[in-house]
Amino acid sequence: MKRTVYFFACLAFAGILDSCSGNKFITSSGLRSEDFRQKVNGEKTALYKISNKNGLEACITNYGARVVSLMVPDRNGKLEDIVCGFPDINGYLSQPQNYGATVGRYIGRILHARYVLDGKEYCLQANHTDGHTAHGGDPNFGARMWKVQQVTPSSVTLTYLSPDGENGFPGNLKVKLTYTVTEANALDICYEATTDKPTVINLCNHSFFNLSGNLNSSVETQIMWVDADYFTPYDKKKCVTGELWPVKSTPLDFTQPHAIGRHINDEYGQLQVVNGYDHAWALRSPGDDSRPAAWIYDENSGRKMEIYTTEPAVHIYTGNGLKGKVKGKNDICYPFRGAVCFETCHFQDSPNNPQFPSTTLRPGKVFQSHTVYKFTTD
Repeated sequence: MKRTVYFFACLAFAGILDSCSGNKFITSSGLRSEDFRQKVNGEKTALYKISNKNGLEACITNYGARVVSLMVPDRNGKLEDIVCGFPDINGYLSQPQNYGATVGRYIGRILHARYVLDGKEYCLQANHTDGHTAHGGDPNFGARMWKVQQVTPSSVTLTYLSPDGENGFPGNLKVKLTYTVTEANALDICYEATTDKPTVINLCNHSFFNLSGNLNSSVETQIMWVDADYFTPYDKKKCVTGELWPVKSTPLDFTQPHAIGRHINDEYGQLQVVNGYDHAWALRSPGDDSRPAAWIYDENSGRKMEIYTTEPAVHIYTGNGLKGKVKGKNDICYPFRGAVCFETCHFQDSPNNPQFPSTTLRPGKVFQSHTVYKFTTD
């Protein structure tokens, strides 16, 4: 028995060395390490595999600190990839998508590409057609090269230095991110950041999930629950108004679990603005990562994913912009509403809305955020 344990421990350690040295290693998702070797701005891209004893496996690339694959067992123990993405690094370089990306410096929109902090106005890169800053500008952190600080069989730690003035944001922002696959069958994500000037920060993982394991299918039949009584509404141009509206008696009420598709096509203005769900729900227990903020369940596979977070909101996007034109892993062209994102974050345009929880980070303080995607089966 000891020899068997030692043998598998050696294999896991060899996988770490292979990830770092550029040699080949085996993934249960079928991804090949050699397909993720490239140079971007003079730095080498690579693929890193982390896993637990139950077979749960995540593959991470240092390009954008992205989750490339996530192999999760169904009720019969069958492992399937439940996140959208590309089979090689060239797919990520050529497609302006946020599949699996770590988005920053500020996920969501900052309206009119400006905000005022301590009486000083900061003008940001306006990368949206209406003159707003979207997802921190272009490129955001999901299209930057991160440095790998540490790798273990179950975790990888990456860092990124966002220089003062990048896309208009002040301060040299040092970000550290750790992905861990836990023995409780969870993907655990921890963020830390410091700055040398007052700035704003709103980091998030942008994985597209389909718990069925069939990434060619819609998520509309999957059951969802959200622990929230309010959401942030939009105007007709998809700009947050700064208000919080009650979910009660609206299609955004998931306080009682039901299928995503039950009301997604209702004649309700907020749905029509974004052609489905693409809203931030204000969580009932902001800052409390000991209780689920939301969950989603797929009856066919038996998979359930619970989301835990220290963030005040979860922005849920039902893949309304997927059109079956982007070819990803296994030659699948991801279909309309073929995935759902659970973006744990602060609210859009918070720097211009003091009634929202603050996203300001000051020198001497440490930004910390924690999100867990935990998997079970029935």
